[in-house]
Amino acid sequence: MERLRDLGYSSVITNALTAADSLPFVDAGFRVRERLHLLAHDMSDLPERTASTRRARRRDRSTVLEVDTAAFDPFWRLDASGLDDALAATPVSRFRTLWDNGNLTAYAIAGRAGRQGYIQRIAVDPARRRRGLGSAAVADALAWLARRGAKRTVVNTQESNVGAVRLYERCGFTLLPVGLSVLARDL
Repeated sequence: MERLRDLGYSSVITNALTAADSLPFVDAGFRVRERLHLLAHDMSDLPERTASTRRARRRDRSTVLEVDTAAFDPFWRLDASGLDDALAATPVSRFRTLWDNGNLTAYAIAGRAGRQGYIQRIAVDPARRRRGLGSAAVADALAWLARRGAKRTVVNTQESNVGAVRLYERCGFTLLPVGLSVLARDL
């Protein structure tokens, strides 16, 4: 933390941590910044795919980031580096986009590590919500993960994001009894 302060940073945040993993950070003066629900899908009874997606192209990235900025509060928004991190978070990933009349309307990043699947990111243009785009993105990701041998898929979302929790539950995810926390500390 001293090194970060010396580099000019004023605060630091952790990635999403379990309660056990957060204990050393709490002991070091970190506080909970966000609490996250953790949901899991057992990869049985997959939702029906209702829309086609296409592989994201490098030239799509700026538009993807515009959708991301519109879809998320400032704390959760991705920049180009954050998008790269999401794509590299697992050994294998899938980055898909959904389009309507030439406009990028949603995107999804799914990943796999061994037999464990992850929904890394789902973002839908707020002007096009409630049209099944989020469900379509999740269904596409789950189908890909099932084809690649995932036996379980997890996703997390803020406790305050009731719409996302409902989306994941409609797609067959179950809310787990333990969640995750993002911790922060001023330097």
